[in-house]
Amino acid sequence: MTHREVLTAMSGLLLAMFVAMLSSTVVTNALPTIVADLDGSQTGYTWVVVATLLTTTVSTPLWGKTADLVSKKLLVQLGLSIYVLASLLASFAPSMSVLIAARALQGVGAGGILALVQVVIGTIVSPRERGRYSGYLGAVFAVATVSGPLVGGLVVDSVLGWRGVFWLSLPFAVAALVVLQRTLHLPTAPRREVHVDVLGSLLLVGGVSLLLIWVSLAGDQFDWVSGTTALMVGGAVVVLALAVLVEAKVARDPVLPLDLFRDRVIVLAVIASAMVGVAMFGATVYLSQYFQTARGMTPTEAGLMSICMVGGLLVSSITSGRVITATGLWKRWLVGGMVLVVVGLGLLATIDETTSLVVIGLFMAVLGVGLGATMQNLVLVVQNAVPLHRIGVASSVAAFFRTLGGSIGVSALGALLAHRVTSDIVSGLAALGIDASDVSGTASTHSLPAPVLAVVEHAYGDGFSLLFLVAAPLAAVALVAVLLMREVPLRTTVGAGSASSPAGARTAEAVPAVPAAPAAPTGSGAGDLRHSATRATEAATLEV
Repeated sequence: MTHREVLTAMSGLLLAMFVAMLSSTVVTNALPTIVADLDGSQTGYTWVVVATLLTTTVSTPLWGKTADLVSKKLLVQLGLSIYVLASLLASFAPSMSVLIAARALQGVGAGGILALVQVVIGTIVSPRERGRYSGYLGAVFAVATVSGPLVGGLVVDSVLGWRGVFWLSLPFAVAALVVLQRTLHLPTAPRREVHVDVLGSLLLVGGVSLLLIWVSLAGDQFDWVSGTTALMVGGAVVVLALAVLVEAKVARDPVLPLDLFRDRVIVLAVIASAMVGVAMFGATVYLSQYFQTARGMTPTEAGLMSICMVGGLLVSSITSGRVITATGLWKRWLVGGMVLVVVGLGLLATIDETTSLVVIGLFMAVLGVGLGATMQNLVLVVQNAVPLHRIGVASSVAAFFRTLGGSIGVSALGALLAHRVTSDIVSGLAALGIDASDVSGTASTHSLPAPVLAVVEHAYGDGFSLLFLVAAPLAAVALVAVLLMREVPLRTTVGAGSASSPAGARTAEAVPAVPAAPAAPTGSGAGDLRHSATRATEAATLEV
């Protein structure tokens, strides 16, 4: 395929990627308004986010394996269709429970899109040329990340209200369906026998879901130390232990291959990815709530504040990626990035409802620069540590644990925030002589009398500082994991051996260089000779 043909085929894929990324960013600034309108609680606020993260996480590897069985193009369109249906359900949700269910279904569609776009690009673009097109995916990620919160805030403040946020991505999804149908034409590959790890996936989903439900409800619906806690945590441990047993002994094609974790670099990168997920998702989700509840901002104003962190993230990710590509050295960027993440979270732990917005913006920029230097580069390290034929599996494992860490982090931090805010509001109102027996930690600050509003804003200001104070040590764990990694320069040749092997070691599976095709003479028959030389080179490459 020529460059123009690839771009034509990718146009629908880029639209689909934009839709999937928009689903996780556009709703951020609408959440306080949604929770207030539907009479939700802090727990409901958390689960609107966690439901999407969880289903996206657990569905991604299943979509990828299904792509080996049926048409990849059909699967992308199916993922988009599920997303459209879920968005419509969410826009008409009459209650928090319906909204959370719709968001969970939305995550299934988004997970399919995110997984399959990478698969399809790998089908139409050779590995040698794939880096040429990664910039387009990065641009889509940047546009969705920057524009999502801002546009979402504008829509919430308009006549459409928060329900319009879920309509916003529908035109793009429909356009992606049409463009994919017209432009994406994939070759029919021979089918091979594939065993989908249904049992392992179900056990993994069940165990993780039990833990998330326990973290979000403990301390509110029941005590942390109680019979309910023992049942839920014990059940989660048993289910996850069974999942590990199935993945190790039963599954013929496990969704999470356990043998990957024999490599120290992968284990440390997975730990760091999970902790970075906590910092990334926790910051993006709860900073928006801070600006609206503790500072009285509109959703649009909260969206503008997010540019501070996203701008630092984009500049850092682009700069670090280019320098790492040029030098092949990555550890200094990961260490420096994680130091900035720890520092950024520590600085944000000092804020309250009176902190200068300029100062908060600088703190967010520090955190953004750190995240930009670590998120994607951790995936790069994992890819470099595995044989070529396992890059896809290793990448999905890293992404899985990063999103899983984010899901658990959002849920746990949300439970902590709800408990702290409720306690502070109750004590603050009691000091004013107001009966606070029925007060809960909701996200609504509308139409409150000035004395009550001051109590609520102070409670949220202190609550968010505690939230970032708890997140900082988790980021420090990621920093320690990065420091313990042994740096192996990035591969410049295609090889089937692990990049973690000692430097200079030559494996028996290393791919030899393909001899250059002889130059074709000019004149009559040159085209045929060039064609024959190209076919010979392709045949040699395939044989290798």
